[in-house]
This record gives sequence, C-alpha cells and structure tokens, in this order.
Amino acid sequence: MSLAPSLVKLEFDIDDMLAGLQRWVECESPTFDVDAVNRMMTLAAEDLLELGAEVERIPGPTGLGDCLKASFPHPASEEGGILIMAHLDTVHPVGTLETLPFRHEGGRCYGPGICDMKGGTFAALHAVAALRKAGVDTALPIHVLLTCDEEIGSPGTRELIEREAAKHHYILVPEPARAGNGVVTGRYAIARFDLLAHGRPSHAGAALADGHSAIREMVARIPEIESMTGDDCTFSVGVVQGGQWVNCVSTSCRGEALSMAKRQADLDRGIERMLALNQRDADGVGFEVKLGVVRPVWEADEATLSLYAQARLIANALQMPLPHASSGGGSDGNFTGAMGLPTLDGLGVRGAGIHTLNEHIEINSLVDRARLMAGLMATLPA
Repeated sequence: MSLAPSLVKLEFDIDDMLAGLQRWVECESPTFDVDAVNRMMTLAAEDLLELGAEVERIPGPTGLGDCLKASFPHPASEEGGILIMAHLDTVHPVGTLETLPFRHEGGRCYGPGICDMKGGTFAALHAVAALRKAGVDTALPIHVLLTCDEEIGSPGTRELIEREAAKHHYILVPEPARAGNGVVTGRYAIARFDLLAHGRPSHAGAALADGHSAIREMVARIPEIESMTGDDCTFSVGVVQGGQWVNCVSTSCRGEALSMAKRQADLDRGIERMLALNQRDADGVGFEVKLGVVRPVWEADEATLSLYAQARLIANALQMPLPHASSGGGSDGNFTGAMGLPTLDGLGVRGAGIHTLNEHIEINSLVDRARLMAGLMATLPA
C-alpha cells in the first residue's frame, strides 16, 4: 500500500520519547491530590506549547484538578475535527515511585500510570508532532482534551467531555491497547454506588451488647452484594472505611461498590437490585445505598466501525494486527460512543499490570502506536 512508506518515514526517536515520558510518569498525579494533578497539567501544557499547540487551561471542578484544551495549527483550527481525548489522573498515590520507579527491563518500561494512560497520551501527542515535522497536512484540525478525574468515573468533567466532543467529527482515545495489539470499539455500562452502614453506639468494653457495629453490618452486606454477580452483571465492593476508636462500637462504616454489564438494560436491573438493599430500622440501624457515577453502555455503531476500518487499513500498511472488541473497564469513550460520535478507544500503548505495582508498557509499542495514530489522523476525511 502506498501509505506504508510515508508512515515508516515518520521520525520517532525512542530514546527521546522515553526521556519525555519519564518526566510525565515521575510527575505523580493521583485523582484526589489536586496539587499533584495540577503539576501534571502544567507539565503537559508546557509540552503541548513546545509541540506548537495553543493551550487553554480550564479550572477544575470543586475538589479536583484542572483540565486542558489544546489545538494544533490548521487553516480550520477554530472548527471541529479530530479530538484526542485522554486523562492525566492516576490511581497511584504520591510516593508510589519509591516501590514502582520508572525503569527499563527487558523491553518493558515500568512506572505508576505509565500504561493507564500517560504512555498512550504521550504517544498520541508525538504522533501529531511527527506529522507536523514531516509536513503532512491533515484534512481536519487536531484538538486535545486532557481531563483530571477519569479514574473516579469523571463525575466533574462529563459535561465538559460531552460538550467538547460534540464539536468534533472523530474521537480518538489512547487508553491502553487490548491484548493482541487490539483496539476498543465499545465498552460495558458501569455504575458506582456509595454504601453506608449505620450502627448503634456503645462502650466496647463496658457495654458491648448495647451497641450494634456498623462495621459488622458492612461486613455482612459485602458477600450479599458480591453474590449477586452473574453472567449479565457483576458486583464488587472495593472500598471500606469504618470506625474511629477501638473502644467504641462503630456507628458508621462507608464503602464503595461497582457494577458492570455488557447491556444497559442489565445494568439498570443491577442498579434496582442494589438500591433495594436500603434498609433502616426504627432506631436508625441499617444499610444505605446511593447511586453514584454511571457510565452508559457504548455499543459499536456504523460510524465507529467505519472509523475502526480506517485504522485497520493503516495497521495493515504497517503490517501489524489490529483486532477490535467491546471491553470492560470504563473510559470517557463510554460517553462519546453513547452519544453516537465515531469513537475509537484503546489506541494507546501495549502493556499490563494496570492499577498495580507491576504496571508497565512494551517499549516498542510507543512507536508502533504513535505510527498507527499518526496514519489514522493523516487519512481521516473531512
């Protein structure tokens, strides 16, 4: 295919990319640490400016970090085009670098947030830079949206995401690649729940029997919740916090649960089952469930599959496989896909150990996926 030689000629210096990515990874940015996220946004803004983009900083929602909008030079830069949509928050607390330092080992590179999703985001921006350096004009302007709270379900940025995405023809999401160098053309529906167990206070030493432990109430509810998991819908409790004094019977215990389903109707039924667990006695003892953030199901439509077909042509030209599938694990692609916007997710780097102390990427995928994204952006029609 005639496109292949031009893609191969695009310049990517892997050593320079790794050095730049190291700066990003070592700028730790857990969602709830506003200052840390803002430091990461500042670093990304500086890099975007250096790559030739115009950058706008958007003050973050209450209690969360800022966001960035950027656009690269183009005759129609004020108009909608291609949106690279990514998040720069991670699940790893500041200090994780002590146990998960940035390092290279046997073709892999490790670090907190390197796969989800700093590596893919970094590769996407350098794909644009490579096109500009090679003098390749894209039919559509390229825009970027970097957000601050994806790891907690995007409660503060969903409105921003949907408003900005609606302006564009194509949405590219450099979340981690699927196995086999795959991409994502749909995502499951996801709901988060806030749990609160209510107890009755008493002195744990002098009057234990007079109390009712909220912690014990929560512990009893967890297997009840998780046993609801079936083929249609999953349920898991991932956060539990309760008690303050060991000599006091706990009066409150908080938790968070997650439910996921391939079909929206299945998730809706799962939500009903969770909310049915609400129960309070006359004295206030009991259990409370509140629905939190919901990501709608994204099912591939003709527009998304057409976008995937174009990406597959590029992959074929580069002699790499590019399978596609719907995927569990939410992303902001849930929102844009559910809006009916052509969305291709999972365009980021290959790797594994996401959200663990073994998080890593395959180093050669930085260039592989940058070439793929560059080729896609260069060939998408207006």
